[in-house]
Amino acid sequence: MPLIKGEAFVDSVFTLLADEQEVPAGRPIIVSLKRWQSEREQLKALNVALGVRLTSDQAPDLLGDDIHSLAVIALEFPKFRDGRGYSWARMLRQRLGYKGEIRAVGDVLRDQWLFMSRCGVDAFEVKLGTRIEEFRAAMGEQTVFYQPSSDRVTNVLALRHNRGVSARRGGLAQAAE
Repeated sequence: MPLIKGEAFVDSVFTLLADEQEVPAGRPIIVSLKRWQSEREQLKALNVALGVRLTSDQAPDLLGDDIHSLAVIALEFPKFRDGRGYSWARMLRQRLGYKGEIRAVGDVLRDQWLFMSRCGVDAFEVKLGTRIEEFRAAMGEQTVFYQPSSDRVTNVLALRHNRGVSARRGGLAQAAE
């Protein structure tokens, strides 16, 4: 699958390994949570960049303190109406303080890219044939948001509040009295 990061296509340096697949020497890998939990020490001893792929029913806090030693956490979006990945991305960024790559994998659709990004996702596995112009357009379609999020964009409530504060300071509220 093509990978978009930073609004450009990039080559993934990570190899996604199946649970029974042999670990390649000297290459960054992404493994399942099950494999991470059973082979954690051996994987860490490889001295390569490591990642874990979480299914939508696996919360990131299952990784415990290991979270900060991982270079990438791949969140699976199994179908359009399963939004748990959004919650996991936001949890990773805001509550757990994760600074590495959060990669959206699975059924990653154009209509979701902007909202995934707002929650903390910074890499997207997209369908073959996706054009970067589509991605850039989707990321710029909305500029004002009601919900606060991980991207630190000022939301509508904060904009209204700030406007009210500056209006009162500027004498507009006094003039109306």
